[in-house]
Amino acid sequence: MDEADIKLEAGAPRDFAALRALIAARAPSLPRRLTQVATYALNHPDEIAFGTAASVAQHSGVQPSTLVRFSQALGYQGFSDLQDVFRARLRDRVPSYEERLKQLRQHGGASKSGLLLEGFADAAERSVADLRVKLDPATLESAVDILAGAETIYLVGLRRSFPITSYMAYAMGKLGVRNVLVDGIAGLGAEQIGFIGPSDAVLAISFTPYASETVELVRSAKGRQARVVSITDSVFSPIAPVADAWLEVVEADFEGFRSMAATMALAMTLTVAVAGRRGER
Repeated sequence: MDEADIKLEAGAPRDFAALRALIAARAPSLPRRLTQVATYALNHPDEIAFGTAASVAQHSGVQPSTLVRFSQALGYQGFSDLQDVFRARLRDRVPSYEERLKQLRQHGGASKSGLLLEGFADAAERSVADLRVKLDPATLESAVDILAGAETIYLVGLRRSFPITSYMAYAMGKLGVRNVLVDGIAGLGAEQIGFIGPSDAVLAISFTPYASETVELVRSAKGRQARVVSITDSVFSPIAPVADAWLEVVEADFEGFRSMAATMALAMTLTVAVAGRRGER
């Protein structure tokens, strides 16, 4: 069967479960290259969600145009339309705050402060212990070198990550490290990062379900030749492949509420190390 003979499906699925069922049903009749993409998509849904067409094509061993043909074969307008379904899967995978409170009530801990403290302290300890084991010292040194060598450090971390970047802005200011906190107030994130250049660097922080504005700002900074250091939770994170150095942090959770302990410890490490490295020059 030639790829040109694949007909568009009417009413392409808008939820991941239905899309996965469609891919599984269609896989036996798809041409070899489209089958290759289908297999990769089911095995690496996070990469499909946040990879670029070029990166997904490279990793799946096909041409970017094949991704478009695969998407259209399933009834989507193009690859970005298909990606929306994979991105929705990540949003749906993260429980809402109401669901998290419900889980706590079911376990009898929503109103018992002692149990909450024990649970959150345990999650924080596990997060920091995991960071100690998994963080690559060479990558950490590389990240410090990049940030210490920058004329200005732009700090990008919105939504859940904002407390970390705001702390770093405070601490760097006290330590005499020139920085810009990109807070996106009034929708001015693009303008706040608009003066970045090749002599500057970005410290970007984002975790599942990745803040879309953070991703866009990091890509914009990369397009202006700035160097990028990312703190994120997966190799499939959209701010990992664009980074000159990326540091993996996977926070433990208590009843769906994720700790920020490891991320804050890493942020403090980077801040003080950068100030110390600059003082040596």
